[in-house]
Amino acid sequence: MRHEIVIQQKPTTKNSFGETLNTWDNVCTIWASIEPLQGREYFSAEQIQSEVTTRIRIRYIDGIKPNMRVKYGDSIFNIKSIINPKYLNVELQLMCTEVF
Repeated sequence: MRHEIVIQQKPTTKNSFGETLNTWDNVCTIWASIEPLQGREYFSAEQIQSEVTTRIRIRYIDGIKPNMRVKYGDSIFNIKSIINPKYLNVELQLMCTEVF
């Protein structure tokens, strides 16, 4: 695990107009392993879109949820699912897609 990442979550606070703020709060900074698994391009809304599926492995931390995201340098990864291998609470595998 040689990549230092930041796990972020969207705050539930709202501004004076009742709109949710478009910011992200840092939850924790940890070391991780980032493994790109699959990449593809597809045609949507008359534009070519690209998507990279990535597995990010971290040591077990309680409270990580799919509505969070991972920031590594300038790269942002949306968490799609979380795998706790064999439910041993040793490691989490975050299955993500990279935001371009």
